[in-house]
Amino acid sequence: MISVLLVLGLLYAGDFLYFRVRMLHPAPAYPLESLKTLRILAIPEKNGKTEYEVDAQNPEQTITCVHSLFPHSGYLPCWHVKPRMNQPIPM
Repeated sequence: MISVLLVLGLLYAGDFLYFRVRMLHPAPAYPLESLKTLRILAIPEKNGKTEYEVDAQNPEQTITCVHSLFPHSGYLPCWHVKPRMNQPIPM
């Protein structure tokens, strides 16, 4: 158990250091990437069906993610964000 925690700690520390080094000389979309997508609302109806529509007040959202294994600087990893960014927002 201790060795597993030690390996995870070292992996996180290495990922964090690699992220910080890349932040010294950032390139467009690396290590941070901004993704734009439509905000789709999932509105439940009385008959049990769900209606989907684009948010009229704020139709587009920008999500910033980090190219790394773990979250850093308050941003989730892109491998976690990209598959989930087009999911509708339940109301």
